[in-house]
Amino acid sequence: MLDFILRRLAQSILVLAVMSLLVFIGVYAIGNPIDMLISPDADQLERARTIAAFGLDKPLWQQYFIFIQQALSGDLGRSFSFGTSALALILERLPATLELAISAIVIAIVLGIPLGLWAGLRPHSWTGKSIMAVSILGFSLPTFWVGLMLIMVFAVQLGWLPSGGRGATSLLFGVPVSFLTLDGLRHLLLPAFNLALFNIALVIRLTRAGAQEALLQDYVKFARAKGLRNSRIIGVHVLKNILIPIVTVIALQFGSIIAFAIVTESVFAWPGMGKLIIDSIRVLDRPVIVAYLMLIVALFIVINLIVDVVYSLLDPRVRLSDAKG
Repeated sequence: MLDFILRRLAQSILVLAVMSLLVFIGVYAIGNPIDMLISPDADQLERARTIAAFGLDKPLWQQYFIFIQQALSGDLGRSFSFGTSALALILERLPATLELAISAIVIAIVLGIPLGLWAGLRPHSWTGKSIMAVSILGFSLPTFWVGLMLIMVFAVQLGWLPSGGRGATSLLFGVPVSFLTLDGLRHLLLPAFNLALFNIALVIRLTRAGAQEALLQDYVKFARAKGLRNSRIIGVHVLKNILIPIVTVIALQFGSIIAFAIVTESVFAWPGMGKLIIDSIRVLDRPVIVAYLMLIVALFIVINLIVDVVYSLLDPRVRLSDAKG
């Protein structure tokens, strides 16, 4: 088991190193932030002084090695626009994005599993067919368009919910959160549902497929033959066996939800990392862009590492197949 964890950890470090090179080159080789940082009327001396101050006068390979040295000490550079630590800026916005992502996951589970279970247990009913038809929309509709429609219907026409912002927050273990206040919860509902829509459709389809497969298994047939109540068969024998793949997929999707929260945060003016990265791209604030992308890469790697370790604990065959490979 220790060998498996060490091998996965080494692979993760290698992936992180390769991605740091690709991210850095991809960001620093594009555009010229100096054109946005100083006035067009500035003379050549002031321009050269600014370029040297941001370290942009050095070759790209040298800038990368300086970045790696600083990153190993926890410094991912200083923002060109704000003049402060890029990582500190992102971590300041991280609680808002995490709150939005966790809320989206909760909504996807609370709505997706019951609807998928209903569609799986009654596949030929009109409700089951309707649920599956609606789930297709969750995959196909663009997130930004759905967000605009939600704002137009629930904020503009009905006036039930606010159109943007985070609303009032309350401290939870020193971290500001919205869901503990009524105003914050009202601000949270629309962006969280918009971000959850794709995952609701995904959970519905996973649950439906798992339920239909489980109903054909011998242990379910045996439970029916014993005369167990239908609710107990579904709750104990069906639901418990289909939750493992669903939870695994949701865990892997968590990184994607954070990464793709950019669109939702922009549409609803949610003050999270996504809005920060959009603003940074507009002004070519390279350290913030690189720090954000590296944080997302690290998050994906950590989630996949955790999932691999948990799977190896639950199923030793995973470790054996990895060792043979």
